[in-house]
Amino acid sequence: MKKRVLSSWVAVALWGGVILLGCGGEKKREKTKAQDDIRKLAALPLEVPTPPDNLPSAEKAALGKLLFFDPILSGHKDVACATCHHPEFGFAESLEISIGANGRGAGSRRTFNAPNDIPFVKRNSQTVLNAAFNGLTLTAAADPANAPMFWDVRVRSLEKQSLEPIKALEEMRGHRYTSEAALDSVVNRLKKIGEYQRLFKEAFPMDSPITAENMARALAAYERTLVGGNSRFDRYLRGDKSALSLNELDGMQAFLKSGCAQCHNGPMLSDFKLHTLGVSDNEKLAQTDAGVDNQYKFRTPSLRNLRYTAPYMHSGKLKTLEQVLEFYEDLAGDKIRNPHVTKTQLDPIVDALRVDFKDISLIVEFLNTLNDDAFDRTLPAKVPSGLTPGGNLN
Repeated sequence: MKKRVLSSWVAVALWGGVILLGCGGEKKREKTKAQDDIRKLAALPLEVPTPPDNLPSAEKAALGKLLFFDPILSGHKDVACATCHHPEFGFAESLEISIGANGRGAGSRRTFNAPNDIPFVKRNSQTVLNAAFNGLTLTAAADPANAPMFWDVRVRSLEKQSLEPIKALEEMRGHRYTSEAALDSVVNRLKKIGEYQRLFKEAFPMDSPITAENMARALAAYERTLVGGNSRFDRYLRGDKSALSLNELDGMQAFLKSGCAQCHNGPMLSDFKLHTLGVSDNEKLAQTDAGVDNQYKFRTPSLRNLRYTAPYMHSGKLKTLEQVLEFYEDLAGDKIRNPHVTKTQLDPIVDALRVDFKDISLIVEFLNTLNDDAFDRTLPAKVPSGLTPGGNLN
């Protein structure tokens, strides 16, 4: 192709046009850059990933829902999975850190019974909503058998995650039996209940279907029905350009510009990696929570359905989205809130954070487009054990 040479007067005219238009050309370049940045974000898939050894069925999900709300799974029959993952709070909880065994009440009203020697649950209760997509990123497909769970990724898959609280002293077990005996004890209880005998047989047509493995499969099957993937954000990325307002679009650009999408990217707005950020400890804990490898590393949480899942961070110390963004603004200014964390320990991504106070309200507007309230909020009227669904919530 021949090179095109501009005459001097054309060049002057073009330069004059740039001057007259002011930042018009700059805006065009910014728009192009913004369009590139949007590729860091993605809508949730319409199909929920499932492992080949736990294919979905209505019978499994129905059984799993009853188990999820049944306190029969806890040592003293007073706590259910739903106690700390309640539909009213987006399948999370409104407390900074949870009160599990030997507790009473729901949400901010929940307290320990007296006398009490059970500690608080160590970390903030993460939502179960969309946990079926854990591990899904821009570069990695969802692998339900290897999906990272908990703030420290100590287990992988919903099946394995569902059994851990049953074995934990402060979550569901209490002092009734040892951690090693917890699962067998719960299974023996279930075997004595006629309705569970029938439901397990329908969900798992085999000899002796009531096992810890099948209990985990049923719970996971139910949790995979708890999906909120039709937010206005999702609809926008799927092509409905009227789904977001101008302010919300500006908020999305501020979110991208600030560097938030370094970790909060992809369909779940999480890279599912471990990062050291120096978040404050919760003073209710007897000792500092040093996270993974004693380096104060914690997994990036999803940003979906934040409206329902406050407070935030692993210690629950940030009560609003504004406080979360102010934390990152401070972090970008080298203000570390946890005295046990040094600057050299901080994740290198901190150096690229550029959260500006003037952008905070816009970013919050964008984050609120990630909410989808069309998830199943219904509680079973009763559970096969005859106990109160959800545990002692009154």
